[in-house]
Amino acid sequence: MKGVEKISVLTAYDYSTATICDRAGIDILLVGDSAGMVMLGYPSTVPVTLEEMLVFCRAVSRGAEAAMVVGDMPFGSYQQSTSKAIDSAVQFVKAGCDAVKLEGGAEAADRVRAIVDAGIPVMGHIGFRPQTSLLWEGSRLQGKTSDSFSRLLADARALEKSGVFSLVMEMVTAEAADKISKSISIPTIGIGSGPGCDGQVLVVHDALGIYDKIKPRFAKRYADLAEQMFKAISTYRSEVKSGKFPDESNTFHADFSSRTKIASKKRAE
Repeated sequence: MKGVEKISVLTAYDYSTATICDRAGIDILLVGDSAGMVMLGYPSTVPVTLEEMLVFCRAVSRGAEAAMVVGDMPFGSYQQSTSKAIDSAVQFVKAGCDAVKLEGGAEAADRVRAIVDAGIPVMGHIGFRPQTSLLWEGSRLQGKTSDSFSRLLADARALEKSGVFSLVMEMVTAEAADKISKSISIPTIGIGSGPGCDGQVLVVHDALGIYDKIKPRFAKRYADLAEQMFKAISTYRSEVKSGKFPDESNTFHADFSSRTKIASKKRAE
């Protein structure tokens, strides 16, 4: 699709959302470790475990008929060793994923190559890296200077050489992301990285206005479902308290007289 058609990517964490995204024609469903925040209430993506991610992946894979499913490898599932990385990636495939995603630049190339050599497609991730952001100094935004751009381009080329089939760029300046996209043969997926990428990804809770704790500038809101859900739930509570719900249309009735006649007939026989 690179150079031919823009690639649409959304995160998904459950069966119901996956079926809707799939029906809408989303190309890739990313089971992101952002699930730790929007689904489990963690303060960041760092605490989410491999076991928790696999639960989400199984649910999404059941709901995706056409979309590609990519599982986000959480912090601690691939950093320790190559064998650990391969074992973790295998578990994602067994959970129904078509590919895995991991963060890291040139330093992650060996891990990527090992997973690819094991027969598992890998999506790379450079720019801002949420899993290790606390270890960094400076701004989240990457590619603001020529030195920063050079490091990003080197990372992108190292990952391309290692065998990634696509590359997420998060919080990269539009100018740097555009140049990188044109400098490598694999498709780039941007998040907060401008329109020059080959595709775009958003956290579905951001796009639908469900998660309010963080409102990234780059995340366009296509709906405000949090407010709609709040109003609907408040109305339900009010109707339960007042006795308005359930009404006749939500109620079932028995015909005890018919049951009595049938029972009497059986006794007579």
